[in-house]
Amino acid sequence: MPMATERSAGLPRRRLLQAGLAAATAAGLPRLAVAAHGPSGRVFAAWDLSDGRHQIGCLRLPASDGAACQVIGLLDVPTRAHGLLPLPDGGVLVAARRPGEWLLRWHPAQPQAAQWHWIDGDRAFSGHVQPWGGHLYTTEADLETGDGLLVRRDARTLERLAEWPTGGVDNHALLPDGRGGLFVANGGVATRPETGRLKLDLAGMDSSIVRIDAASGAITHQWRLADRRLSLRHLAWRGDDLGIALQAQHDDADSQQQAPVLALLRGARGAPAAAMLVALSTPQPLGGYGGDICATPAGWFVSCPRVDAVAGWSAGGRWQGVQSHTQAYALVAAGNTPWVAGPGGWRALDGGAPALHPWQAAREPDNHAAWSGTVAS
Repeated sequence: MPMATERSAGLPRRRLLQAGLAAATAAGLPRLAVAAHGPSGRVFAAWDLSDGRHQIGCLRLPASDGAACQVIGLLDVPTRAHGLLPLPDGGVLVAARRPGEWLLRWHPAQPQAAQWHWIDGDRAFSGHVQPWGGHLYTTEADLETGDGLLVRRDARTLERLAEWPTGGVDNHALLPDGRGGLFVANGGVATRPETGRLKLDLAGMDSSIVRIDAASGAITHQWRLADRRLSLRHLAWRGDDLGIALQAQHDDADSQQQAPVLALLRGARGAPAAAMLVALSTPQPLGGYGGDICATPAGWFVSCPRVDAVAGWSAGGRWQGVQSHTQAYALVAAGNTPWVAGPGGWRALDGGAPALHPWQAAREPDNHAAWSGTVAS
């Protein structure tokens, strides 16, 4: 299956999308805007606009109370952007999600060098990309079978080099452990391309965390929670522990509201047989939906947009309460401080009643953001 070949099933849509982007550039529409400011304190994020456009951008988190977030650069993208990976040169890799047709390398100071890679028609990106060992790794789905795949890609060309099964369906986030392994979350929620986001056979959900050897593609260990209706999705490291944001899929409304949103794989970087996966209970309902996760020296944070809050736990997993933020979605650990984004803007989660830093224009952020550098005004 050559990577340069676009299957007929996806070809018309992709040609239209590519033509639309080219037309926007030719017509001088605001596809890209770059402000003349320094690179320090940058955050990459993805968002939607009220007119239905999808964008990625680079912004500066302000230091002064109540100041607006300053967008340094932005780019229109054809469909929803999801996971973002900052690069050492100041650029970013972005993976699409639903429908998951493209992978993008972009630098806010070098718009002409944007590099697009379109996936084969029988595959879909699952929205995440990570580096290890001089290669890139993406989570993807086989659209014919629904099976999850871990794909090794050339770091320069983005072409596929190898692929292996992840041992489940609905795979999502992945993180390297720094020791030759990649941890992958299999969400376990079956869907089909012809029915969109309709969730199928929830009673048969099989969500798991797997450790995959990056060299051979072999699954070296797999962990599951006792509650099979908890979908393991987003990941963050803190020391040797792996934090996982959960999204519950219970039929009963009360069970759904009370469901945990954070699990910890304790000792994940150690011997796999000794690592233990546990879901942390919460003393108040969080809607059963963890939108994003980040970790700092202080502990763990999970955004809970269904209750307009960010929940916190200590490093050891002790409940620390919630901080309010309307439609809390993307989280980013900027230095030692967690920040959260919602349609109203950004807020530092540093205790007390921190000021809201509004967007410069109306935006609805996606689940993720990525910090690159230090927070500076």
